[in-house]
Amino acid sequence: MAIPLRVIFIGESGSDAIAAELRRGGYEPAFHPIASARQLIEALTTAWDVALSEFAVRDFGALQALSLIQDRGVDLPLIVITGKIKESDVLSVLKAGAADHLTRGNLMRLNAAVERELRAVSLRRERVRLEEQFRQAQKMEAVGRLAGGVAHDFNNLLTVITGYSDLLLAKPELQETHRTALEEIRRSAERGGALTGQLLAFSRRQPLQARSIHLNELVLHIEKLLRRLIGEDIELVTIPAAGQDMVEADAGRLEQVIMNLVVNARDAMPDGGKLTIETGTVQLGANFSAKQLGVKPGAYVTISVVDTGTGMDEETKSHLFEPFFTTKSPGRGTGLGLATAYGIIRQSGGAIGIYSEPGLGTTARIYLPRAEDAAAAHPDSGAAAQHLDGAETILLVEDEARVRKLIVDILSAHGYRVLEATRGEEAVRLCRLHKSEIHLSVVDVVMPEMSGPDLMRTIAPLRPGMRVLYISGYTDEAIIHHGILRSGAAFLQKPFLPDALVRKVREVLDSRSTSAPE
Repeated sequence: MAIPLRVIFIGESGSDAIAAELRRGGYEPAFHPIASARQLIEALTTAWDVALSEFAVRDFGALQALSLIQDRGVDLPLIVITGKIKESDVLSVLKAGAADHLTRGNLMRLNAAVERELRAVSLRRERVRLEEQFRQAQKMEAVGRLAGGVAHDFNNLLTVITGYSDLLLAKPELQETHRTALEEIRRSAERGGALTGQLLAFSRRQPLQARSIHLNELVLHIEKLLRRLIGEDIELVTIPAAGQDMVEADAGRLEQVIMNLVVNARDAMPDGGKLTIETGTVQLGANFSAKQLGVKPGAYVTISVVDTGTGMDEETKSHLFEPFFTTKSPGRGTGLGLATAYGIIRQSGGAIGIYSEPGLGTTARIYLPRAEDAAAAHPDSGAAAQHLDGAETILLVEDEARVRKLIVDILSAHGYRVLEATRGEEAVRLCRLHKSEIHLSVVDVVMPEMSGPDLMRTIAPLRPGMRVLYISGYTDEAIIHHGILRSGAAFLQKPFLPDALVRKVREVLDSRSTSAPE
């Protein structure tokens, strides 16, 4: 099958012989004749494969064409085809950037020259694409680290706010006006916690509760919620078309991603329209998946969110996944929706592709690796209510003073004896000096001088039977770098409520073994 070849031809004659030679080489050329600088400038606004030029056509020729192509930054190889000209003229066009020089009487090298230049252009464009992809990845990683650090510090503050709010709300003698004010404080803190969750999800530092789920069922499950979300002036169509729809993902986070995409689609259709959510399956080959999506080749399940809205230009699309970038009016969006979706899907081993043109709507397509078809795991909802009080001794190691005081107040109120330490060395000294048994250590993961897991490895010979509960507001440090999830040690993420803390403490104390990583 002939290869289409888009050719700019600068010359007055000889195009028939050149076209015949190109067809012998397996190409199907489409010529666009150029006779002036103005015509070339207009032509360069569209894509071409190669330019073929005589040395001079009246007052325009190869040298002027090369200058215009280079000035506009267009990667278009130009091959000069002439009759007999001076050797100095040949050197001048080659020095000016021409890809090659051929004579009309000897076109045998034309196809080889075209093939070489097309291959070189492809390699250059691929290198530029990879460099841009690398720069974007560096930028996203830098902002992700910043977001994770901010979320870590913010979670400590939210732990104190929500903790003391709950302690006060538990008092029966609280005045109703004070109760109302405290409930509003607590709700505001919960909204702040949701924001830090978005920051951590964007930075891929939020732990995912992955399990086997059917995407068809998930889409149908949230359909009613989505209908209320988009309003009556937008038609919603759901098409659960995936034949094999099992994936390993966090169902709650995936619902969050879909809702973010649906909200964006709704806002792009202010006068109403049609929104289609469709599942499907696709096999991504090595070339397409590696170059376009940055995922491993294989079988994927897709969720497509298609709208008939205003669409987007290339400039807008280039910034879509940047945190705090938004095209919405002030007060209507945080700019974290797509950034959060990007982090969640990447953390799940998948990718998001956005396809859009101005006036033609937008298609957002999620790709998730297909899992083996097995029964979805469901959490045990029949756990019996626990008795939360205790009399055990607990070692608390937390460098943030306000968080430390809150935990002491909560645990002491439930009957536990609490030994406080602000640093690792202080905790080691307490373990050596304390004569009685220490049943449990509640340890912050990220601390100055010595991390929580390092501290527990130091204490282990002194207190071999002591259990451990790690706490942290920075889940990347807690789970990935320190291997806590891999070890099976108990972990509680900040911000947490007093009830969640005492339940987790009781759970760890009553478990047969919960130890620090070896």
